[in-house]
Amino acid sequence: MIGRTLAALAVPGVAVLALTVRRRHGPATPAGAASAAVTAAVAAAVSLAVTAATALLGRWEEADRIPALAALAELAALILLVVLALRHSRRRPGSVSVAAVGLAVALWPSRFEGADAAADPLTLTGFGAVLVVPAALAGLYLRGLDDTRRRSVETARRAQRIELAHDLHDFVAHDVSGMVALAQAGTVLAAADPVGAAALFERIEKAGQQALGALDRTVDLLRTPWDQPGAERAPQPGLEELASLVDRFASSGRTSVQLEAPEEDTGVPREVAATAYRVVVEALTNVRRHAPAARAVVVRVLRVGGGLEVTVADDGTGGAANPGPRRGGGSGLAGLAARVEALGGTLTAGRGDGGWLVTARMPLEGR
Repeated sequence: MIGRTLAALAVPGVAVLALTVRRRHGPATPAGAASAAVTAAVAAAVSLAVTAATALLGRWEEADRIPALAALAELAALILLVVLALRHSRRRPGSVSVAAVGLAVALWPSRFEGADAAADPLTLTGFGAVLVVPAALAGLYLRGLDDTRRRSVETARRAQRIELAHDLHDFVAHDVSGMVALAQAGTVLAAADPVGAAALFERIEKAGQQALGALDRTVDLLRTPWDQPGAERAPQPGLEELASLVDRFASSGRTSVQLEAPEEDTGVPREVAATAYRVVVEALTNVRRHAPAARAVVVRVLRVGGGLEVTVADDGTGGAANPGPRRGGGSGLAGLAARVEALGGTLTAGRGDGGWLVTARMPLEGR
């Protein structure tokens, strides 16, 4: 009886060993994924060997309860391995191992005395199918859930990369365009006013440090997996940072900027405030790039009805006659329009009174 019990416990032992290996390596690793199919195949081979041994050495008596309980544990382990093999292994190895397990389960009743009457192939096949098929369906269902989760993770990562690309365009391009404007002014002042040129170079250095800081933060976010601690996005600038943004823009050229905006973004959702800041950044960057003759810019951020309205108007002469992005402009306004529309708002850009006008309207409630 002891030998029968140990033989029946061989398969549960293999299953426990497999679970230990998977816990150590993880199901997502190649070693963890391969262990499921290999373990199921090994367990099926051990079970078939025990069945063959009982046919040669003598069948088990159903009255021996301890071996019978061990045999039931073996059966449960085989069914569990079917689920694991189909969930985590590749299709071909998993299918082969499940077929081997199905054969072992179908022949399992032939170990016991009195099984001759029910040992015909049709009955054994039905017994194996009743136990293995539901386990196989459960494994395939769990595999489908894992695939769905994996696709969701990839979609989230792509969306994060796209958002980071917009960050680079919005913030780094603004700082770099400021550096270019200051450098152009520095070449003029270098000979006539060395002291003024030195101050301009200090501003260029500060703008460069800001751009490098934005690049460093972006690279850190790209290196950090999205689902690990530290992957959270840093707080985005909002309405409170508009004053410093306008000051930096005005100090980098000869264009004066008038700002009308609340000093705090109290009551404004964070994503709306961040998008309003981005709209102003993109509009000022386009003024510097495409309207160098502009001498005055008016930035207004006001509550209108149940929404927030952001307008940036300049008196430059750049742009085409019809509304649309200015010639030479990148995809910044198009990306911002998509972001504003995602918040339930609208963004328009076109000719205004004497210059260019960018207008964004975003609801504050009921988005």
